[in-house]
Order: sequence, then structure tokens, then C-alpha cells
Amino acid sequence: MYAIVKIAGEQVKVAPQTRCFTAKLPHEVGSEVTFEEVLLIEDDKGPSFGAPFVKGVKIIAEVIKHLKGDKVTVFKKKRRKGYKVKRGHRQDHTQLLIKTITKN
Repeated sequence: MYAIVKIAGEQVKVAPQTRCFTAKLPHEVGSEVTFEEVLLIEDDKGPSFGAPFVKGVKIIAEVIKHLKGDKVTVFKKKRRKGYKVKRGHRQDHTQLLIKTITKN
């Protein structure tokens, strides 16, 4: 069984007892989060599509930790002008453990 769920504006494929990374969520480490914006769910009966969301489906996840992604280096240069700028960025992420997918 798996589902496609909308988390923090992104579509993420999740399955029970798996981990996924999303954009940083404003929840504490160890707390449970419920997602109800499920776009698709597939079980032994086949796929169920939402218009826009599947009704009666909830995904319960636990926040494992907050972390940062890999560093992205941004380098700008204009030749013969003496202009060089080097900047970096690390995106904040949240790691989730998908506990259950319930369908009513």
C-alpha cells in the first residue's frame, strides 16, 4: 500500500514504516502529524484517485528530526569588470516516519 500526499506544497510518495524528507515543518521532534490532503492511494483493491483529494484517508507520521540539506554554491562573475560573488545556501528539511495510512 502506498499513497501520494501533499506535504508543505510538495507531492510525496509514502508507504507505511518508511521515512521521507520534506521542507521544514513547524512541529516539534517526536510529535505526531496528520496529513489529510491525499491525492492518490493504492491498496489491494487498486488505485483510488481524488478530485482533488481522496475522502476519508489520513496519514499519520512522526517527526524524527530537523536537518539541513547539502550546500549549494552560487557563484556570479562578470568578466573584465572585477565582479565576483560567491554565496552558499543550505535548505532546511524535516525527516518524517510514516506510521500508518488509514482509510475509512
